[in-house]
Amino acid sequence: MTRFYDHPLSCQDTKRRFAYATVAIIFALLTSIACTSAGHSSASGRVDRELITHEQLDQNHFTTAYDAVEALHSNWLRAKGTDSFATPTEVVVYINANRVGGVDALKSIDVHSITSIQHFDGLAASARWGVGHGQGVILVNTLLPVRSNPT
Repeated sequence: MTRFYDHPLSCQDTKRRFAYATVAIIFALLTSIACTSAGHSSASGRVDRELITHEQLDQNHFTTAYDAVEALHSNWLRAKGTDSFATPTEVVVYINANRVGGVDALKSIDVHSITSIQHFDGLAASARWGVGHGQGVILVNTLLPVRSNPT
């Protein structure tokens, strides 16, 4: 007849397993807390890496939308690879709801009329605007009619 303390899972084994489980749970909680707070900024709330705000444009004294995007997120201006050998697409620029062309169109947009500039990757752009947006979209949001830069 086996007694309780002779059983393969003794009290010490049970305590050890409980300690390991507790450590694993604490580690998982700390990891999840660290991951959720990594994208936050303490001063301004959540940081959106796909957005340039009016405040950022004012702080840096940019002249054109192209200057702002080039300085803050230059990777938005480049195509990410060939999506079609026959007719490759380029990054498309929209002002409010109007398609204005490629990234060179940003050179004629004065930053004083801009409320925000938002980037959509190829997948999100194709889902929103359809075929032909595989390289992404830069959406310039304005409150005023867009003024061209005189240069």
